[in-house]
Amino acid sequence: MSKLKFALIGCGRIGQRHAGHIQHFGELVAVCDIDKDKAEHFSAQYKTSCYTDYLKLLRNERFDVAVICTPNGLHAEQSIAALHQGRHVLVEKPMAIKSGDCISMIEAADKNNRKLFVVKQNRFNAPVAALKRAVDTGKLGKIFSVQVNCYWNRPAQYYSDGWRGTLELDGGTLFTQFSHFIDLLYWLFGDVKQVQSFTANKAHKKEIEFEDCGVISMMLDNDVPAGLHYSVNTFSKNMEGSITVIAEKGTVKVGGQYLNTLEYTDVEFPFDGSDLVQEHGAPNDYGFYQGSMSNHDKVYAHLIECFSSGEDFSTNAFEAFKAVEIIEKIYSASIVPVCSR
Repeated sequence: MSKLKFALIGCGRIGQRHAGHIQHFGELVAVCDIDKDKAEHFSAQYKTSCYTDYLKLLRNERFDVAVICTPNGLHAEQSIAALHQGRHVLVEKPMAIKSGDCISMIEAADKNNRKLFVVKQNRFNAPVAALKRAVDTGKLGKIFSVQVNCYWNRPAQYYSDGWRGTLELDGGTLFTQFSHFIDLLYWLFGDVKQVQSFTANKAHKKEIEFEDCGVISMMLDNDVPAGLHYSVNTFSKNMEGSITVIAEKGTVKVGGQYLNTLEYTDVEFPFDGSDLVQEHGAPNDYGFYQGSMSNHDKVYAHLIECFSSGEDFSTNAFEAFKAVEIIEKIYSASIVPVCSR
């Protein structure tokens, strides 16, 4: 199989991470950003064609996969345009900020017989993968309850770029910061049947148009109660990103700051993640703040494998759509709504 050719739409910090991996796994042929200086910087660094209009890029360039790294609210429009131009798409999380847009993206992929991939790199965290195996094989027995904690820090400076913190392009804290955790909740334990949520904006009233913290109660499939506590207000730095599972045959906590540590196991069977007690990997580092685990190399390796083998991508578009749908459920059920959708 010849090297896949990629075009990158969005030359921000996460775009820089994608560009580096594309150079390793394929060929980057074109870049685009509405900020001409950013686009030209990427173009010079990676020796590509340069655009400030993504539609011109789609019309003029020959490539296989469009990589969408733009603000959340632009994902649907740009992905659909690329799919209709006959390109496969790899889009950053969240897939979109409206479930209806996710459905339109899936329909466009189906109509044009193209692949639609969504980045969910935390599924590749070694302790998360070990927990997934334990759940899927039934080793934990009946799941009694689940607790997800997301305690991060996002300073005012983080929201100074013009799109973060806005309803139109950002969508909400659960979309931008914690959609990975919603994805894992669905991937591991199934859909959300009922939800009650309390949200508030306590520390970012000048910077954002929505909540900066929340406490969520949910009932999952098979009548499993689950809780989600989240905040971007922890002092100074990120504190914790964790999933705790209390089950019939064991209790497991995957935690650390970025779901990269097997913090606790008390199980009646040999847990195949016992060698993962120490932290593995590091988060995406953006200077004055840190993001999720830096597993984009694994995302690209799996993407290439799917193209060469013809297999489906493990993070398929339907599952990404379900994460968006669950976030919408949480926001619509908020007892103290801080924004309207």
